[in-house]
Amino acid sequence: MSKIKITIIGLGYVGLPLARLFATKYAVVGFDINENRVADLKTGVDSTLEIEEDVLKEVLVDDNNHEKGLFFTTSKEDIKDSNYYIVTVPTPVDKNNRPVLTPLIKASELIGGVLKKDDIVIYESTVYPGATEEDCIPVLENISGLEFNKDFFAGYSPERINPGDKKHTVDKILKVTSGSNKETGIKVDKLYNSVITAGTHLASSIKVAEAAKVIENSQRDINIAFVNELAKIFNLMDINTQDVLAAAGTKWNFLPFKPGLVGGHCIGVDPYYLAQKAQEFGYHPEIILSGRRVNDSMGKYVASEVAKLMIKEGVEVKDAAVLVLGITFKENCPDVRNTKAVDVVNELVDFGTNVTIFDPCADPAQVKKEYNLESQTTLPNKKFDAIVLTVSHKEYKTINLNSLKNEKAVVYDVKNFFDSKVVDKSL
Repeated sequence: MSKIKITIIGLGYVGLPLARLFATKYAVVGFDINENRVADLKTGVDSTLEIEEDVLKEVLVDDNNHEKGLFFTTSKEDIKDSNYYIVTVPTPVDKNNRPVLTPLIKASELIGGVLKKDDIVIYESTVYPGATEEDCIPVLENISGLEFNKDFFAGYSPERINPGDKKHTVDKILKVTSGSNKETGIKVDKLYNSVITAGTHLASSIKVAEAAKVIENSQRDINIAFVNELAKIFNLMDINTQDVLAAAGTKWNFLPFKPGLVGGHCIGVDPYYLAQKAQEFGYHPEIILSGRRVNDSMGKYVASEVAKLMIKEGVEVKDAAVLVLGITFKENCPDVRNTKAVDVVNELVDFGTNVTIFDPCADPAQVKKEYNLESQTTLPNKKFDAIVLTVSHKEYKTINLNSLKNEKAVVYDVKNFFDSKVVDKSL
């Protein structure tokens, strides 16, 4: 293979940090179909807040013929002379929780149109075991006219990005790699190992790497579902769940999971990919799906607990003013994809309350587009009958809750973020 040139397809929370990292050593083209996104990135502005402007500008180049550095584009013409193609597009589920591979297929079609002999295509998007070779490779073959594992090759290296985490960045997280044959696996592993300081683990096959990724998030989902169920049980017993977990956590091998809303594009989605594939093989995954049911129910549970608390304190639920703190799927991150805070809001609205959403991280236009909800980036100057914290953004630490409360107002803290003295109830 000639000098390495890499194209990253998809410049979101996964693709951009990876492109930036590779660009410190190689010529990299960052491709995305979102013209506004690409225009912003060309000026060094990252709306996902994953890469700081000065860090991004350090690797930016103005042309596509660079020795190293990062060039952004929306044009298919600009990716033709790459020899490594890395796909980092989203893999969501539909309203019935069935895997949606459309972005993955479209990315494969794009690459198939420029694929050349000896090129290597690496997928990072989370999928069920077999998706790369059974769903994506045929698309590459059909459009390119090339033969898999003879004319071109493939790899799979699952993303392990943690959005909003400035400590565990892509280079500091050990990377699982794989290839469609032994030689390709070695090449893929060597490529990632050249920039990942935490090292790599070369899996025995693409399917093994795919399976490893999908069970990482499924495991977390099941463990969180367990403590969510505990929270429901202990609430009925009038026992503080956090006190129980703190006591149990004194044992060296107790796993420190906490109850909460489980959303986002990984933990709240990936178990369905594994479940779907298992069912195709005639197996109904009981634990995986029961964990999903528990976690998907938590938004309604929180809203009902807030309503009960209001009634108990003598606050009229209908037409009550409720302030919801946080609409993103996790703290200190602007990502609103598959956020379960929305379930809390919708249920509170169904109870007849008037909900105000304050989230300094979320883009109001994105919230409106995704969920048809109004969100504010500044703290409203009014008083409320109930305050519900769903996401623990650092900006909330400075809020004076008492200044926002009407008489008899209640505070419900999903994340155990505020001082317990100002909170009426926590999850």
